[in-house]
Amino acid sequence: MKKLIFIASTLFLFLLSQAISAQKANKDIVDVAASVDDFSTLVTAVKAADLVKALKGDGPFTVFAPTNDAFAKIDAKTLNSLLEPANKEKLSRILTYHVISGKLSAKDVAGALKKGNGKVELTTLNGSKVEALQKDGKIWLKDQNGNYSEIVKTDVMASNGVIHVISDVVMPK
Repeated sequence: MKKLIFIASTLFLFLLSQAISAQKANKDIVDVAASVDDFSTLVTAVKAADLVKALKGDGPFTVFAPTNDAFAKIDAKTLNSLLEPANKEKLSRILTYHVISGKLSAKDVAGALKKGNGKVELTTLNGSKVEALQKDGKIWLKDQNGNYSEIVKTDVMASNGVIHVISDVVMPK
């Protein structure tokens, strides 16, 4: 009887997790990000940069999404300044540096890394390059300034693309 209850419970939890994943996949990138508390700073920045409509578009997009902790690593005065209307263009340039045209799953990135001997250069929506690389058994982004950001979670699916969670904000030159 205990075994039957365990199997039924496991099956229920599996189906529930699949239903939640399917619900998120029906939401676009902005809606998925807005539904995650740890992306509140990112969502605020996307709104300040007037990128909501673009990121709700058909895509597909691959977004490397910094967490609130990643944004907290930026000096508070600098971050607040970026959120001001006068700096909308600069903020937009930074945020679009986190977006790739097309849907690159973790499997796609791993395949590209294998072909590129552990490195692959990606072109961001702002036209700049960011490098994905394998280092210490993990996948990292390396920005144009030589700073690294670990990809800490992959394949958060949305109706118009995929989100990969990163540990630091990457910056274009």
